[in-house]
Amino acid sequence: MTDAAPESPAVNGGQPAEGPAIRVLAQFIRDLSFENPRAPDSMHSGNEQPAIDLGVEMSARGRIDGLFEVDLKLTVTAARQNEAVFHLELVYGGLFSITGVAEADIEPVLLIEAPRYLFPYARRIVSDMTSEGGFPPFLMEPLDFASIYAQRKAQGPLQQPVGQA
Repeated sequence: MTDAAPESPAVNGGQPAEGPAIRVLAQFIRDLSFENPRAPDSMHSGNEQPAIDLGVEMSARGRIDGLFEVDLKLTVTAARQNEAVFHLELVYGGLFSITGVAEADIEPVLLIEAPRYLFPYARRIVSDMTSEGGFPPFLMEPLDFASIYAQRKAQGPLQQPVGQA
């Protein structure tokens, strides 16, 4: 047994290796709305399942302190016979520190990787809200944020570039 501290991997004259890093500094609900306009009648469906429409949006902005705010907006609308059953809207945000990433790669990191960190928590909130609204929990499948980002980019340039404010 030895009293010496284990050696850490080092490069550049004893400095620790520095690679890309994403840190989640905070997560929060920015906005949450659940509407059940026809309650309690909407909860008695008989055999007909409502049609569910899921909307997903991601946005990010740089801050003056070098951190980034990322929002994941989930919209779930259920309708039966063209009448609203429920409408849920959640904007779930996170504060991120991103280091060691090239400027050209910041946008994909913010709009693909950061939402991946936020999604499990937002998914739970959506499930809990639908359950608390008197419906079975709405359990979303995992989302492919890379495909969503690619589709958004294919539609044309982003309205507001991601970067420092």
